[in-house]
Amino acid sequence: MAAEGPNQEHANGPATSGGEPAGPAPRQRGHALIAEVVRQLDGSPGVYRMLDERGVVLYVGKARNLRRRVAAYAKPHGHSARIARMIAQTADVKVLTTESETEALLLEQNLIKELKPRYNVLLRDDKSFPNILVAKSHRFPQIKKHRGRRTEEGTYYGPFASAGAVNNTLNQLQRIFLLRDCSDATFESRTRPCLLYQIKRCSAPCVGLVDEESYARLVADAERFLQGKTTRIQERLAREMEEASAKLEFEKAAALRDRIRALTQVQATQGINPRSTAEADVIAVHAEGGQACVQVFFIRGHQNWGNRDYYPATGAGAEEGEILQAFIAQFYDQREPPRLVLLNRPVEDPELLSGLLTARAGRRVDIAVPVRGEKAALVASAERNAKEALHRKMAESASQARLLEGLAKAFELEAPPRRIEVYDNSHIQGAHAVGAMIVAGPEGFEKSEYRKFNIKSEGLTPGDDFGMMREVLCRRFRRLAKDAKAEGAARRPDLLLIDGGAGQVAAVVETLAELGVNDVPVIGVAKGVDRDAGKEVFHRPGRPPFALGRNDPVLYFVQRLRDEAHRFAIGAHRKKRAKAMGATPLDEIPGVGAARKRALLQHFGSAKAVSRAGIEDLKAVEGISEAMAERIHAFFHARG
Repeated sequence: MAAEGPNQEHANGPATSGGEPAGPAPRQRGHALIAEVVRQLDGSPGVYRMLDERGVVLYVGKARNLRRRVAAYAKPHGHSARIARMIAQTADVKVLTTESETEALLLEQNLIKELKPRYNVLLRDDKSFPNILVAKSHRFPQIKKHRGRRTEEGTYYGPFASAGAVNNTLNQLQRIFLLRDCSDATFESRTRPCLLYQIKRCSAPCVGLVDEESYARLVADAERFLQGKTTRIQERLAREMEEASAKLEFEKAAALRDRIRALTQVQATQGINPRSTAEADVIAVHAEGGQACVQVFFIRGHQNWGNRDYYPATGAGAEEGEILQAFIAQFYDQREPPRLVLLNRPVEDPELLSGLLTARAGRRVDIAVPVRGEKAALVASAERNAKEALHRKMAESASQARLLEGLAKAFELEAPPRRIEVYDNSHIQGAHAVGAMIVAGPEGFEKSEYRKFNIKSEGLTPGDDFGMMREVLCRRFRRLAKDAKAEGAARRPDLLLIDGGAGQVAAVVETLAELGVNDVPVIGVAKGVDRDAGKEVFHRPGRPPFALGRNDPVLYFVQRLRDEAHRFAIGAHRKKRAKAMGATPLDEIPGVGAARKRALLQHFGSAKAVSRAGIEDLKAVEGISEAMAERIHAFFHARG
């Protein structure tokens, strides 16, 4: 059917005699169905979706010319095994026309991210990367790690591949440039130098041991370092050391000598840094056995700021070029691309992809597949790392599969579980109670599936673990039942592990029965004799408890699952407790958000001092208007 305009969606099938579009004939599937659909399409750009007989989206694709692209699927031969399987399952096709191919590419990636079709390449890790922020809202800038939106005033350097890479660089910067990393509130409250000054990691601007102009020079040098201009810094420090020595200022000369040594040591460990490539992301893919690994190296300021490996879902075995194309489009969905992206394989449409990244960055972004020189060496290194990482991942997956098979045999399950949910609670005498759920499966721990549950039931007796577990399970399985179509069988557990004995297991089984869940095995893991690791006793409904051999790999596996749930629960509890401890009456005042609360506490020192302040004193705080000062004063006055 001809498109009526941009972003017009159509469910395609053979037309009726009256000319109205109708759904596909009940028996039509695969090539025959697609051939009928093609007759109704024109040459507009857009996005197409292949659906199975249940309406589940199998594949999302974009096209410069929808008629020509979809027609390729109507041919009975010439497809990869993956695409042939997808075509055979196709029972409906829907199209959405767009104004341009670039718009189609954007829409395609949005739909892939939302629908997660089985036969598309899916990037499963969309976490943000950390950066280094030189915060410049204070006269003595602070240097610190930053993750998330860039809303704070200052200069950002990154991305770094991991928090560890950021921490390592921050340590180097402190040793060489002596910049502060304390918060503004800590800075203002100090009366004597902290430990970092004593160990020569800070110049102590908080107590006036360095003036503003000298500190500004240190900040400028640190930024040159982050830009890769280390040689100039070292030359200037050497001159200053010689001048200090000539003036018999030996203490200053020794301090400069230590900074030069630290800088030299950093340079000695940066032999892998490229000289001719100032800014680039190096992306390499290696696919094998239906799995793929993509390695991303971050080059900024002629420095290698680390690498990260990704294991995208390959849509049941996509080719490497297709994996790269899909990965890049999804990877830079929420990230700013560099000026240059280096690849180890050509992609289908580099000009279109470059145009998409250019539009997102607001400047030119080039995509290249180097064949010689330093850039080719960088790509070769990334490709080698991708291959080695994939082999390690495949070995781990095989080991994980053996453990799941052993688990099924030990606990007499019908099949190895693909989704194990482990539950635990954490609290201190009932205070700040948190329930936690972790998930594990064939790929190991699935941290994106972890969930925490703030215990909300007010009628619970403090420390009632049974009641807490009941609330957690009710919330979890009611949500699963409510959104069954979206979450589907893949989100339903094959096994529940509970930290506890027969009593906990009985309570869990009773709760699940009330929820209509009778087909999920439940295992309780009790500490056993003397609560020693290795003496765990396992409880199953209606069966006697049993233990596994002390050296059984399945026992170690269950211990890791239980310990991970315990770690996650304790972490969630500590965060909740810390948040509660940091709460003040200011949180209850309408209109006083985080920024105003911070300004008030920095100005007065405590919430109690704020409560005693007059309206004129409150108005003197930055960001507090007369009306807000009156509101704050009235709040505390009414409370008094």
